Amino acid sequence: MADYTIKVRRYQPESGDPAYWEEFNVELDPSLSVLDGLLQAKDRDDGSLAVRCSCRAAICGSCGMKINGKSGLGCQTQIGEAQEAADKKASAVGGESEGNVIVIEPMGNQPVIKDLVTDMESTHWTKFRRVTPWLLPHGEPPEREYIVEPESMVDITQSMACIQCGACVSSCLSMEADPLFIGPAALAKAYRFVGDPRDAETLERLTDLAKDPHGIYDCTHCFSCVDACPKGVAPMDQIMRLRRKAGEHGIEDPNSGHAHEMAFVNIIEKKGTLDESLLLQESFAPGVLGKLMPSKRAIKEMIGSLPTAIRGIKTGKMRSLPKLIPGVHHKLPGGAQDDVKAIYKRAEESNIEFNLYIKGEEGDQEAAVEERLEPAAAPGAEEASNG
Repeated sequence: MADYTIKVRRYQPESGDPAYWEEFNVELDPSLSVLDGLLQAKDRDDGSLAVRCSCRAAICGSCGMKINGKSGLGCQTQIGEAQEAADKKASAVGGESEGNVIVIEPMGNQPVIKDLVTDMESTHWTKFRRVTPWLLPHGEPPEREYIVEPESMVDITQSMACIQCGACVSSCLSMEADPLFIGPAALAKAYRFVGDPRDAETLERLTDLAKDPHGIYDCTHCFSCVDACPKGVAPMDQIMRLRRKAGEHGIEDPNSGHAHEMAFVNIIEKKGTLDESLLLQESFAPGVLGKLMPSKRAIKEMIGSLPTAIRGIKTGKMRSLPKLIPGVHHKLPGGAQDDVKAIYKRAEESNIEFNLYIKGEEGDQEAAVEERLEPAAAPGAEEASNG
């Protein structure tokens, strides 16, 4: 057993007082969870402490919360590990090296009902229903069930693992900037049906999500949802897949997101590094014709992007005024420029997708270990599995 101090952000709406912090001392085995610590504090110190939980086994997704500033599940986070994280965080800013409090807060981007209980209906579930989260199949329903080949479902198995805990919503930086953003959980669920061969509304779904200014191109791919997800769903990956499929269908979006992606890829392919000034032009007025005869929208977007270009110059992304001239950009030292081009070419030729679990392809295990894509098996593991 060890002693821990948890610092909980409290909010008691019936009191009429603003939110405040309260510390509790708990005694637990380090292998037990942060949720166990909260329940002990509720049992021994203050029965009014509100926390939502159910299975206590990382299955139901009820106990979402922020622990030391990171969104996750209280039942899945060992209190000993949470203490180590608190100590590491404190020492990084010059604080005590050990014995720091474990900070626990309600999830972000959601209104707080009481203490650690948030209103998931107003954000998470409302946005979830926005993407029509059910199958819209072809024709008349069969007499029994829809039959599909197992291989055709591999691509969506990761998105199907979502337990709707809301941790990705809590950590989403895009939702902080734009509360109307549909959000990572809902969009990950959208891909579950877009990628399902039984669904008949793929084009309609993609068009809807691409043309919505708060849809798939509102994601800034910050990776926060990937880090927060307790089930490895990687919502950002699913959003990128929605974008890829929308691009394959030639769907234009009001955010010029697809044009921006194509400009980014083409510049990297051609130059090996990103030319920020050219990226701006190619995103809104691609090609020679686009620059000679820009559309009204392109002119409007370019003018609207001037503040961004100015900030780029001030922060060093565009290192000087000559950088505004296409073709004049900072190059990597030595032969690194050509190395990047070679990596791009190999990825395109091999159709490489970095998340092998989603790709659903079984490769050479020994080769995967050599390339550090998979960990090496422990000695005797194969004999034990065959036995």
